[in-house]
Amino acid sequence: MTAKKKGAAKPKALQNIIATTTNTADKGAGAVADAALPTPSKSPVATASPGSPLQDNFGGSPTKDSNSSYLTGSDPDLSGDGTNVLKTDAYLEDHRDYFGQRFAHFKRWVRDIELTEGGIDKFSRGYESFGLHVTAEGVRYREWAPGAREASLVGDFNGWDVAANPMQRNEFGVWEVVVPNTEAGEVPIAHGSHIKVTFVTGSGERIYRLPAWSTYVTQDLSKSPVYEAVFYNPPNKYQFKHKRQTPAKDLRIYEAHVGISSPEGRVATFKEFTRDVLPMISDLGYNVVQLMAVMEHAYYASFGYQVTSFFAPSSRYGEPDDLRELIDTAHGLGISVFLDVVHSHACNNVEDGLNQYDGTDHCYFHEGGRGRHELWNSRLFNYGHHEVTRFLLSNLRYWIEEFGFDGLRFDGVTSMMYKHHGIAYGFSGHYNEYFTGNTDEEAVVYLMLANYMCHKLYPGFVTIAEDVSGMPALCRSVPEGGVGFDYRLTMSVPDMWIKLLKEARDEDWSMEHIAHQLTNRRYQERAITYCESHDQALVGDKTLAFWLMDKEMYTNMSDLTELTPTIERGMALHKMIRLVTCGLGGEGYMTFEGNEFGHPEWLDFPREGNGSSFHYARRQFNLVHNDDLRYKYLYRFDRAMMHLEQQHHWLSAHDQWVTLKHEGDKVLVFERGGLLWIFNFHPTNSYSDYRVGVAWAGKYTVALSTDDPQFMGQGRIDPSVTHFSTPLEWNGRPNYVQVYMPARTAMVLRHED
Repeated sequence: MTAKKKGAAKPKALQNIIATTTNTADKGAGAVADAALPTPSKSPVATASPGSPLQDNFGGSPTKDSNSSYLTGSDPDLSGDGTNVLKTDAYLEDHRDYFGQRFAHFKRWVRDIELTEGGIDKFSRGYESFGLHVTAEGVRYREWAPGAREASLVGDFNGWDVAANPMQRNEFGVWEVVVPNTEAGEVPIAHGSHIKVTFVTGSGERIYRLPAWSTYVTQDLSKSPVYEAVFYNPPNKYQFKHKRQTPAKDLRIYEAHVGISSPEGRVATFKEFTRDVLPMISDLGYNVVQLMAVMEHAYYASFGYQVTSFFAPSSRYGEPDDLRELIDTAHGLGISVFLDVVHSHACNNVEDGLNQYDGTDHCYFHEGGRGRHELWNSRLFNYGHHEVTRFLLSNLRYWIEEFGFDGLRFDGVTSMMYKHHGIAYGFSGHYNEYFTGNTDEEAVVYLMLANYMCHKLYPGFVTIAEDVSGMPALCRSVPEGGVGFDYRLTMSVPDMWIKLLKEARDEDWSMEHIAHQLTNRRYQERAITYCESHDQALVGDKTLAFWLMDKEMYTNMSDLTELTPTIERGMALHKMIRLVTCGLGGEGYMTFEGNEFGHPEWLDFPREGNGSSFHYARRQFNLVHNDDLRYKYLYRFDRAMMHLEQQHHWLSAHDQWVTLKHEGDKVLVFERGGLLWIFNFHPTNSYSDYRVGVAWAGKYTVALSTDDPQFMGQGRIDPSVTHFSTPLEWNGRPNYVQVYMPARTAMVLRHED
């Protein structure tokens, strides 16, 4: 997550914004029954408005489906008590009661959804019933607004007449109206026309809102910064040519923001990204593109983290069908597409957001201070409410079903899981920090429901958590008692690299510290590692390329200029840092667009503080194609690294072993994926016939070298040399090879036998 306020930088401890409270009962796990937990809250019962009855009774009579997997006990995901995670971590034993209670709370949700909605599949398809839908009779519109006294649909189609299409309400605060077809049998609302819903609040005030389930909203800054809802019903909806993908076991993720994906100082489009950026991602060898800022957000500089319309792709980049085409094209290239999901909070906007939606303070959010985050000026969801959970789970299903996303990266998970939201709170790793009164059980259980749903309905689907706290069992499956994510982001790794570059001389880098940080992840919990993400590209921070080369990136990045010591060092360490992070750091790897080739400028979105300039809200991909510039070398190396992983799949390998961490020599050696990784971080010392212990006997050849001239190396490592092992124990391994290791270089050796 990045800054969500104008020009603000994110505190490192903050990973978004959400609050809730649920006290953990002090009982043994075996004593916690489903019935002992609170029923997810619903709206107060209200008298239905006069008129014909609603077509469906939302939240009404239970279905009591006798074939329910929950009721029959046939669902293996629900058969345990949520304490299996304790088997691999004895330190969790003191929190057995917590895990038992939490899992019982989760099962209570599943049971209530089965009984009242017919199962989580049907429950999470709210987007098929709520919002605007073309039917045989006309356009049906449904909205949940329990605090409203009256409601009607208005727009271009009825001259904005509040009396023309009044809505009726059921006992749970769901309003409905059907706008009948024309006499000629045509759809009564024209594609592209503007619409709103208007409510009369409990105090008698008339208010206007955008439909909460709007699938397309637009902004005309020449008239107003407020968004308008658009009835999106194109005559020829985009037809997918490729199926949704099951992501690879080795995730090579390219994090991208469509709007900045052009060298020009403007907002780029979905179509341009499809045409220009996807082929480059494919060429580099990444197999996932992770799209940021897709959900509509009123303030561009929020980087997409102040969402106003959760079901609408941002119209800045084009129409919804343009996004469908982008995803379909990516699938055709063998690239999976992940969505950056913001369910941790919502924009504070009233006229074009969810805030005060029905005139009350607590429609989708907690009321009062519990529902607000004053630091970021945003609203906090009430995860314990039935209709709010329907809205959020349906939101996930919508992006998967309607657009074909293959995975979700959940933003701000730390803030969701703790009542303090991670603000001014330093996690030391003590387990009481995770499983005491600090923990927001309602939010954690919502995340369990979301992961349970995604994995149950879409086998192979991927979910990633942005969590700085390191909560144990976050990435263990829900049936085991975990929160259910597949991966967490290793947020400490980029901080380590920046701290080293800022505060330590090259000769003082600790090989032990680097190896520890890159391997410090929980057993059986997978991680996505990275050197830098979008956070490190923002103004207020600096990319690794900038920390390494600073102002000389503007004067000495041409092959026609002098190769200065600063540029030589920067290019060498840029490659080495990426290689060791990708090789040792996790079960998946991620880069942020442009950083793979050392993009020379930071990110700063147009805002009041910079004169609304787009100069820094762009990515200069053109630099790679200029053969006179040195950026091409870093691009080539990143491409070679990704293609080597594609061949050897070390990210999903289980044979990782660090064999040498020599502080004096500044040498780090490890084995992974059947490859031998050798790093000499010393700034001046080169080593001849350096012995390196290896597990496998036989011959070794150079698979990748940072010293290769095609990557702007000096060519001191001969790629044609074959290294043969000697059967003598060294560094705790049964064999050794002898290699030449020039200063500030790295190489990967392939075992040929």
